[in-house]
Amino acid sequence: MIQKLRTYALPIAMIAGFLAHDFAADIAFLTPYLLFAMLLVSYCKLDIRSLSITPMYALMLAVQFVGAWGLYFLVSLYDPVVAQGAFICLFCPTATSAPVVAAMLGGNLSLLVGYSLLCNLAVAVTAPLFFSFIGVHTELAFLDSVLIICKQVLPLLLLPLLLAVLMQRYLPRIHGAVRSRPAISFYLWVVALFIVVGKSVSFVMRQPLSSLPQEIALALLALLCCVAQFVLGRRIGAHYGDKVSGAQGLGQKNTVLAIWMALTYLHPIASIAPASYVIWQNIINSWQIMRNEKNLKH
Repeated sequence: MIQKLRTYALPIAMIAGFLAHDFAADIAFLTPYLLFAMLLVSYCKLDIRSLSITPMYALMLAVQFVGAWGLYFLVSLYDPVVAQGAFICLFCPTATSAPVVAAMLGGNLSLLVGYSLLCNLAVAVTAPLFFSFIGVHTELAFLDSVLIICKQVLPLLLLPLLLAVLMQRYLPRIHGAVRSRPAISFYLWVVALFIVVGKSVSFVMRQPLSSLPQEIALALLALLCCVAQFVLGRRIGAHYGDKVSGAQGLGQKNTVLAIWMALTYLHPIASIAPASYVIWQNIINSWQIMRNEKNLKH
């Protein structure tokens, strides 16, 4: 029963968010707290001393960062707002629930937790710099823009890591209890997914018809980014003996964080891209989980 619930939890959360979008928008203030909790659970599963940077990590990060800037400059020739949406779809870090989904599909949990940590740290360090160039604070002095973004992004992404380390050192029982329940991240993600889908639907419904061409372009570009990252990640992973971890590490994004960053630092309409990415990636994830369950039965 629990396994079936996990199999269908993602599409149920998306449908519920669509139907109850006004309620989801009202509780959207919970998003940073859910992000914090999801990161904390993921970091508690990690033995930082055992981490090592592998060529697979470096290649995936290169695709993420170089690809984000390359696509941004290419699409900005067409529309700067659509370019921001494309950028955030690639730049956004791996979802904290990606290791859980990868484990359900037979991937390497520890490998993907390690990449998730590295990826989130890389985004935390570079986001203030990157958003100061392309974000809404570009009218400020460069240093002021960086400091504003640092103050909001770094605590959200780095404090969970610090707290996980302190819990391991001083509260080992609590740390062990969190570590032994990796599915917590998955269910937190389901709640967060309900909220971000609802908030996105509510936001889209308030937009004038004149922005419809941009919205369609952002949604289609998000689909392209999503499929491309899953395919590229799978090929990179296959080269290093783990297709599942490669695909989930590069393709499954922390869309809750992406939508929050887009609404906070980019043009609000650019958030349509990560909001659409939520749908595309969870269609892929739901299909993968259902296919895996079917294969296990046979």
